Amino acid sequence: MSGTTVAPPPASLRTRAPRRSQLTDPAVGVWLAAAAVTALGWITVAARGGDFLTLANVVGILQNCVALGLVAVGQTAVILTGSLDLSVAYLISLGTLVAATTMEDGSVVTAVLAVLALSAAVGLANGLIVTGLKVNAFIATLGTAFILRGWIEDNYTGPAGKVPASFQHLGYDRIGPVPVSLFLLAAVAAAMWLLTRRTRFGHHLYATGGDEHAARLSGVRTRRTVIAAHVLCSLCVGAAALFLASRLGAGAPWAGTEARYDLESIAAVVLGGTVLAGGRGGVAGTLGGVLVLAVLDSVFNQLGVDPFFKNVVRGVVIIAAVALYARRGSRRSA
Repeated sequence: MSGTTVAPPPASLRTRAPRRSQLTDPAVGVWLAAAAVTALGWITVAARGGDFLTLANVVGILQNCVALGLVAVGQTAVILTGSLDLSVAYLISLGTLVAATTMEDGSVVTAVLAVLALSAAVGLANGLIVTGLKVNAFIATLGTAFILRGWIEDNYTGPAGKVPASFQHLGYDRIGPVPVSLFLLAAVAAAMWLLTRRTRFGHHLYATGGDEHAARLSGVRTRRTVIAAHVLCSLCVGAAALFLASRLGAGAPWAGTEARYDLESIAAVVLGGTVLAGGRGGVAGTLGGVLVLAVLDSVFNQLGVDPFFKNVVRGVVIIAAVALYARRGSRRSA
């Protein structure tokens, strides 16, 4: 046997995957698309005699990003594992009701804890149904949504409770042109980004979504990972419910369903480049997707666009983005 030893490859080759061009990164692409949509919206509105980039309109866009952004950030975690959550809209509605009724009779702290506890319980139930009973996530979370809907319809006939003025500062106060609530979204998004990109749990999220069987063989506790992702998603939804309660001043049975946060959040995640099958994507792209949808809504509202045409355009944008990501992915694999 020869005594010659072979030098190991450089550390950079052993620890780093091939780097992608930043321009082909979906997260970069969706933020460039958000800038392009904003510029196009400004030009279009100006051509119609309006003023798109007013302080009031910019603040409105940022505030509209908060609730959807919180839900979409949570949705990103479950979609990265190859799961999803369709119960978020009804959980938001119930969360606003629990928050407002608890604040009316108790303290703000108690209400916040109650909403977060409720959210964690719903997320835990979703995760256990998906992993323990082996029910498809679409069916499992849709079933949870129906249960929450039944509870709301049986116990509430309209707005309930009252949010104190002190808590409404979250929904209405600004620091210059920046809504205070945007810092809540930034904090939650930063925490989720760090969790998914800089921790072992985050690597497990991607591994589970990329190939659950291989991840399990590698020692990843995939069931715990999926359950934890559902709990994280529901906690983000609870934060969105608290924000909406502060905006509305009361709990509303329609708070989550009227805005269709279930489908809207999935659309934002997919638009941001996260693959529905799991394993690829992230929070940065999701926030860009949220901004694109918020800017489109603002432009359509200022132009008085028909709701049917508005939904058609949004659908075309989402389909085009996903088709573009799929085409790039096939080119890289080739």
